[in-house]
Amino acid sequence: MFYFQRMGEVCQFQFVLSILLLMECTFMSTQFSAMSQTIKGLPLLYQGKVRDLYEVDNRHLLMVTSDRISAFDVILPNIIPGKGVVLTELSNFWFKWALHLVPNHLQLAEKTLKDVFPDPEQRSLIASRAVIVRKLRGLPLEAIVRGYLIGSAWKDYNSKGMICGTRLPEGMCIADSLPEPLFTPSTKAGLGNHDENVSFEYIVDSIGPKLAEQLRTISLDIYRKAATYALKRGIIIADTKFEFGLDEYGNLVLMDELLTPDSSRFWLANQYQSGTSPPSFDKQFVRDYLETLDWDKTPPGPELPSEIVAKTVIRYRDVLKLITDAELNTF
Repeated sequence: MFYFQRMGEVCQFQFVLSILLLMECTFMSTQFSAMSQTIKGLPLLYQGKVRDLYEVDNRHLLMVTSDRISAFDVILPNIIPGKGVVLTELSNFWFKWALHLVPNHLQLAEKTLKDVFPDPEQRSLIASRAVIVRKLRGLPLEAIVRGYLIGSAWKDYNSKGMICGTRLPEGMCIADSLPEPLFTPSTKAGLGNHDENVSFEYIVDSIGPKLAEQLRTISLDIYRKAATYALKRGIIIADTKFEFGLDEYGNLVLMDELLTPDSSRFWLANQYQSGTSPPSFDKQFVRDYLETLDWDKTPPGPELPSEIVAKTVIRYRDVLKLITDAELNTF
């Protein structure tokens, strides 16, 4: 049963909400405490807005996806229960789906969770939200592809008539389909800083023309094929961002996450209407709430009401079901 069906069922929603309230109070102190003991002994190399990276050896990392949520590049004080599991399952699905298009950090790993955590009980504490990945040299940019005029692209279009140096036709409306998908890269800012949209020429200057062209071609190819797949399942992928790294031979490798509600805008095809901002099955729901507050988008972030947390959980779980047919039974 999906989100748009659930919302009319007030009693069921209130039950879900009460369970989430209890989970939110206990999840960090129990599950994450046990996870910390499991990971003890592996050096923490990096803690991002959502993912934590631990060193396994000189060729591998343990990547653990938390339930933290960020918006406008600020980590919010709430967690979204089960979010890390959804992101991991959905990314794993897409990485496998995209194997024929580009290598990824899971595919190149020579070790598994079982190799690193041979004890089944210990491994079970992190298995639903952790993967072993290949160490890569990350590129300092985000490869964004847009198929629709929404978000910062809509703001740039209104002020400049163009997106990342590409001029668009006059008279377009919010949420309009673009004449063709656009590669609109951005810088990759550190914690607490904001990414900035940049031109393709900027990327050429940063990483060289050959790699920049390869990055653009692969990003557009993944987006087009994924958008076609998702549309058959009733989902519009309005835009998405990819992250890439280089292996020791200089080969381009897809990394981090892939086509998740954190990195993409998902709309229901049967509710899409040009000229309005469609209901989303992604982090945009949280951003829209935050835009109603008197907050300057700098740390510390505001606390999310329990109702916003609950509705976000439902959206994340439902998009996993719509795209993969998987039921999320683990928090």
